[in-house]
Amino acid sequence: MSIQSILYLLGIYLCLINLATLAAFAWDKHCARNGMWRVPERTLLGMALIGGTLGAILAQHSLRHKTRKEPFRTQLYLIAGLQVVALGTAAFPAVQDVLLSMAQSIG
Repeated sequence: MSIQSILYLLGIYLCLINLATLAAFAWDKHCARNGMWRVPERTLLGMALIGGTLGAILAQHSLRHKTRKEPFRTQLYLIAGLQVVALGTAAFPAVQDVLLSMAQSIG
């Protein structure tokens, strides 16, 4: 499988997981307004963790849902931060070197 095929499939996956995450937030907001059974926070955070972070943050702000809910908000932004670091580490070897030297200076 070529790198282009892998990137194409990854792009499709990310679009789908972000749409699903946005839909889950919208459904949870609907349930909250109507006194229905809610989507567990663990499920919403799990969807963000497996790639739906942009959908989660977009839904959070556009729907004004769980914007002040702690520790949910902090956990969501921690997931986003870790994903940015992981992406930077994977994409840029110089970032890998900086992170390794930081880790060595701490430990």
